[in-house]
Amino acid sequence: MDKLIITGGTRLKGDVTVSGSKNASLPICIAAILANGASTIGNVPRLRDISTTAKLLESLGASVERTGSALRIDAGPINTVEATYDLVKTMRASVLVLGPLLARFGRARVSLPGGCAIGARPIDQHLKGLKALGAEITLEHGYVEAIAKKRLKGARINFDISTVGGTEHLMMAAATAKGETILENAAREPEISDLGDYLNRMGAKIEGAGTDTIRIQGVNELTPAAYEVMPDRIEAGTFMIAAAITGGDVRINGMKAEHLDALCFKLQDAGVEIVSRDGVVRVKGPKRPHGVNIKTRPYPGFPTDMQAQFMALMCIADGASVISENIFENRFMHVSELQRFGADITIEGNSATVKGVKKLSGAPVMATDLRASASLVLAGLAAEGTTEIQRIYHLDRGYERIEEKLAGLGARIERVKES
Repeated sequence: MDKLIITGGTRLKGDVTVSGSKNASLPICIAAILANGASTIGNVPRLRDISTTAKLLESLGASVERTGSALRIDAGPINTVEATYDLVKTMRASVLVLGPLLARFGRARVSLPGGCAIGARPIDQHLKGLKALGAEITLEHGYVEAIAKKRLKGARINFDISTVGGTEHLMMAAATAKGETILENAAREPEISDLGDYLNRMGAKIEGAGTDTIRIQGVNELTPAAYEVMPDRIEAGTFMIAAAITGGDVRINGMKAEHLDALCFKLQDAGVEIVSRDGVVRVKGPKRPHGVNIKTRPYPGFPTDMQAQFMALMCIADGASVISENIFENRFMHVSELQRFGADITIEGNSATVKGVKKLSGAPVMATDLRASASLVLAGLAAEGTTEIQRIYHLDRGYERIEEKLAGLGARIERVKES
C-alpha cells in the first residue's frame, strides 16, 4: 500500500494541466453500452474508478482497450446483462449500467451498490424513473432485476430531489425509448451536459442537458461515436486551492473557469487573485487568506466535492469561517485529521466552525474518502515540517498523478511504499 510524504512550506509556482473529468468519464463510458459497436472516448484519466468501470464493462462481454488517454469500448460482444456485487460494491456509479442494458437488451440484473463512507446515496429516484419508462422492477437477494417486455416508452419524470446519477441514468435509458421523455428537476452539473453531448453524437435527440428540464425524443438506435471528455473541474479547483494555500502563483491549463464560478467567487472573497484568459486560469494566493463562509449546494452552487479542500484553506485564514454541508450527512470525516495539523475546528450538526490559525504543523494522517484525501494533501503543502498520508488509494480514485503534478509546481512530495 502506498503513502504520500510531504514536506510543507514551499510556495507553488508554474504551470499544471488538468486531466479529463472522472465524473464525466464514468457515465460516458457506460453509455457506450447503448451502441452495437466500438466507440472511442478520449481524454479519459488513468484512475482507479476508470479501471473499475473497464473491468465492469469487460465482465459484461465488452472489449476495452486503452491507447494513451483514449479508451476504445466495443460493446458489440456484450453477452450477459448481469453486473455482480463483487464489481458494483467497489464503485457506486456501476449501478448506471442498469438502464443502458435494459434499453438495449430488454433486461438487466445489477447488484445494489454498497455503502458509501460520506453518506447514504439511495437509487430510489433511478428506479422510479425506470418504472415510469415501463420497466418492471424487482428487488431480490441484493439485486435489482429490470425487465422491459416491449421497448421502453417515453414519460414525464419529476425527480423528488436533484440527483446527478439519477439524471444521467434516465437520460441513457430514455435515449432509445419510444416517444418523448421529459426530466424535470434534473441535475444541472456540467457533467450532465457532457453526457448529453456524447449521446447526441451517438444519434440521440436530447435538449436541455445542463438545465433543470431535459427533453429527450427517443430514437430507434444509437451508433458508436468518438468523443473527448471535458476537463475535471474538481481537480482544477483543487489546484486553485493548492496555489492559494501556499501563497503561490500557478497557471492552470485546460480548465473551464465557468464550471467553478461559485468556488472562484469564494476564493476571491478570501483574497485570492484569479485571472482567466484563453483557457488558462492564473491563481495567486495572498500572504494569508480571509475567513469566508460557504454552504454546499447542487450546481451551480458551491460544490460538495470542494468542501473539504476549501476547509483546509480556511484552517490558516485570518478570522473564522462557517462551512455548512447540505448534500451529504457524513462529509466531515476529514475534520479530525485536519485537527492533527493543529487546525481549530468545531462541528455542530451540518456546520463546522473553523477558526484560522497562523500555521499548521505536519503530522501523520489517514485518508477516509476521495475529497478528504485532497484536503490532507493541501494541508500538508501548507504545514511546517513533514506530513505522512496513509490510505491514498482513496486519492487515486479521483486524481491522476497528483504527486507528479504538484512536484512539477515545486512541491516536495513523494509516493512511497509502506513497509
